[in-house]
Parts: sequence; structure tokens; C-alpha cells
Amino acid sequence: MELPATLRQAVDRILEKVPLPDLKQAAKILSDRYRAELRDGRLHMAQDMAVKAYLTTRMPATYAAVRASLDALAEARPDFTPATLLDVGAGPGTVLWATSDLWPELELATLFEASAAVRKIGETLAAGAIAARTIWRAGDVTTDLADLQPADLVTCAYVLDEIVPASLPKMVDRLWQLTTDTLLIVEPGTPAGWLRILAVRQQLIAAGAHLLAPCPHEAPCPLNPPDWCHFSRRVARSRLHRLAKDAEVPWEDEKFIYVAASRQPAASLAARVIAPPKSGSGKVSLKLCEADGSADEKLFTKRDGDAFKVARRLDWGDALA
Repeated sequence: MELPATLRQAVDRILEKVPLPDLKQAAKILSDRYRAELRDGRLHMAQDMAVKAYLTTRMPATYAAVRASLDALAEARPDFTPATLLDVGAGPGTVLWATSDLWPELELATLFEASAAVRKIGETLAAGAIAARTIWRAGDVTTDLADLQPADLVTCAYVLDEIVPASLPKMVDRLWQLTTDTLLIVEPGTPAGWLRILAVRQQLIAAGAHLLAPCPHEAPCPLNPPDWCHFSRRVARSRLHRLAKDAEVPWEDEKFIYVAASRQPAASLAARVIAPPKSGSGKVSLKLCEADGSADEKLFTKRDGDAFKVARRLDWGDALA
């Protein structure tokens, strides 16, 4: 997956004259902070160079994870076409671009972001390129959500890992209050990210939400550590991306986990593929999370006829209707 051409060109213009040594240093600092899940009271992207490092090394992967999560949401609710978006912890507008690409009918987007440096670059990227009316709001996601207006689609991507755990239940409760239809939360596909999503999932079910994706049920998650639920998208690396990370491979795999919940029920799913398929001659093995709350591997062979034809086309993260 790649960034939309318009976004990629806008990013290239911003990065055009940035000295590579400065970009590499900022990219390393940003990567170290993300991996350590630092919660030291400082914003990951408080400075202009940190934002440019994000554009170079993290925006393509974050976009891919968000777009894949939105696609799963849209598949579960094909009748859903949001007119309004509220993105909390918006960064430079990654979710806005993914949402606008999927739903060009979007009319109004409110982007809530603490960092002035991030908001400035986000406004630059979106100017003249996003059809929806776009409003940028400043504030802390744990303390300043009271005055925001509800929206059809509320999103929060790669934010919970930066929040002190004790603040999360209140924040998630407020996000759900702001949701008139559907809420999407995306996190890194690490064991810690999965545990955060599990806690959010449980809280939303208790609040009466209907789960849209990825889970085909509302029973307790059937996976136990060291196993965990996550998905992956392969992301193309630009030349500058490779240089900034001293990487030779022209792609990377972004691991992510998400939960989409709605005030409206959706058609039930039979199962979801929760691991890479294992294929062989005339057979494919799928690890499935199923509607009855179980998770196990199932082998499909040519003897299974149409079921085999369906199974061999499925990929990690796909749903079975």
C-alpha cells in the first residue's frame, strides 16, 4: 500500500530541502519513543523536525493500518457513509486522508491535536486537497474533550499507547459519548497494543456498543498470551524513507490492531482470518476467530469444493460472511 498520490506529492514538497542527517536523527528519536511507549509528559512530535520524520517514516505505515481498519468497518456496515468526522489525536491528518479517500462525500472533519507543529503541517498538507470542511482544534486528549461536537465517525489512531493507563477508561467513555454512529480505535499490533484494545472492547460492549470488526462475536477473546490478535499491511518505502532508516528493503510490514464499534448493529460474520494463511498443493489452513467465540485452525482441501475456493482467496484479516 502507498499514500494517495496527492498526499505523497504534498509530503515530498515539505521534505524537499530537509537535510538528511537531521532527518535521520529525528527519525531515530521518534522511533525510539514509539517503541518504548514513553509517557514522560512530552509530545512525540512537539518540534517541526519530529513531524517531518513522522511524514517520512511513519505516515505511510499509519495510513495503511488506518485504511485497512476503515475498509473492514465499511465492509461490516456497507450502508454507512459518514458526513462528519472527529479524529482525536489527529497528528498531521493521516486519518482524514484515509477517510476522505474511502468516503469522498465527507462534509466536515474536526481534527483534535495537541502539537502546534503537527497542526501547522497538517493544515498545509490538506489545503486545497481535501474537499471536506476541515477544522483543527488544539487540546489534550485526556482533559480537553468536553467541548467537542459529536460526529458520525469518531477515530483515535495510534494514540492510546501515549496515554497513562489510568486515564484511558474516562477518555474512551468520552469518545463513545461523542460518537453518533461509529467509533474506530487503532493501535500498534504489539501484545501491549492488543491488551489496550481488549480493554476498550470490553468497555464498549458494556456501554451497549455493537462490535463491527475485527471480532465476529462479543464473547471474551479466545486468545491467550503469548498469542495475541493483530493484522499486517505491507507498505512501500520511498527512497527518502529508506535513507532515513538506513534500510535496504523497499517495503516494511506494519502490524496493527483495531476495534470498530457502532450504535447500529451489523450483519453477523461467520469468522475472521487472524493469521497468515498456510497454503500447500490443493490445501489451505486458516486460523479463524469464529462467531461462537472460539479460535482455531481449519484445513480446507479441494474435497471441500466451494468452501475451498473461498478459503484459498482469503488473506490475513479478511472476513467470512
